[in-house]
Amino acid sequence: MTLSPPSEEVFSRLRPRLMAIGYRMLGSVQETEDLVQDVWLRWHDELKDPHAAVLIPEAWQVTVTTRMAIDRLRSAKLRREAYPGLWLPEPLVEDGPASPEQIRELADDVSIAFLVLLDCLTPEARAAFLLREVFEVDYEQVAAAIGKSEASARQIVHRAKQRLKKVRGADRQHARTPPQEQYAILRRLIQTITEGDFQGIQALLAEEAALMGDFGGVGPSLRSPLSGARRIAQLYYAHHRRHGDNMRLELAWLNGEWALLRYLQGELESVQAFEFDAGRISQVRIQRNPAKLAGVKRQSYLLPRPNPH
Repeated sequence: MTLSPPSEEVFSRLRPRLMAIGYRMLGSVQETEDLVQDVWLRWHDELKDPHAAVLIPEAWQVTVTTRMAIDRLRSAKLRREAYPGLWLPEPLVEDGPASPEQIRELADDVSIAFLVLLDCLTPEARAAFLLREVFEVDYEQVAAAIGKSEASARQIVHRAKQRLKKVRGADRQHARTPPQEQYAILRRLIQTITEGDFQGIQALLAEEAALMGDFGGVGPSLRSPLSGARRIAQLYYAHHRRHGDNMRLELAWLNGEWALLRYLQGELESVQAFEFDAGRISQVRIQRNPAKLAGVKRQSYLLPRPNPH
C-alpha cells in the first residue's frame, strides 16, 4: 500500500474543514484560528521528518484537530464558569446569499442556536456527534479521533442525539424557518423599530418569546432572560426612543442565517441572532461583548446584505 507524504498543499486544502470542525467545537473564531495554527505546527513537524508518511493525511489532521479541540473545550468550560453573565458563541462571518431571491434551504449546523444547544454535551460527545452527524465521518475515524472503540463511538453518538432532542424539547421539534421567511420577518422588525411602532414590534414576537445577551462584563447585562413579547417589545421601543437617528439597523448573513446588526453613532454595538416559530420570533440572542464583535467589524466588508432595490 502506498503512503501519501505530508505536504503543505494538503494542509491548505483541508484548512477550511479543520476550521469548520474547530468553530463548531469551540464557538470562537479566534480560538479556532489558534487551534488550526497549532495543528499546522504539528503537521509542519511531520514535514521536517524526511521519513514521515501518513496513510491518510485528512484523517490525521481531522483526528489531531478533534483531540486538541476536546482538550481546549474542557479548559474553556472551566473558564466560562467565571465568565461575567451569559456566554454566547462568537458570530461567524462566512459566504452567504447576496439577496433574498438567491437564498435556498441551507444547513443550520452553524447557527448560534445550534451551537448553544451543543453546550449540553460533554466535549467528547460533542466531537463524536459533530464528526458523524455534521461532517459525515465514518465511525471508524470517529472512534480514532476520540480514542474509543467503534462500538463506544456509536453509543456516544446515539446518546448525544437523544440528549440534544431532550434539551431542545418536544415543543421545538419544528422545521427550520426558511431563510426567505427569516428575512421577511426581520425586515418588518427593523421597520417597526425604526417607526417606533410598539404594537407592530410586539406582534412579531411569540407570546412566550425570550431574549438573552452576552455582554462580556462590559456595560449593564441581563441577569436572566427577558421573557414575554410585551417586555421584549418594550426594550426595542426604549432603544428607539433613546437613540433615535443615532441608531442604524441592518441585516447581514452570519452563522448560516439572517442576523440583525445594530449600530450606534456609526459603530457596531451588537449582533442579534433569532429563532422563529409559526412566523414569529421566539428567541433573541444578543452578542454585545466587544471582543466577540471584533471579527465581524474586521470582516464587515465580506458580509452579504440585502439589496434595498
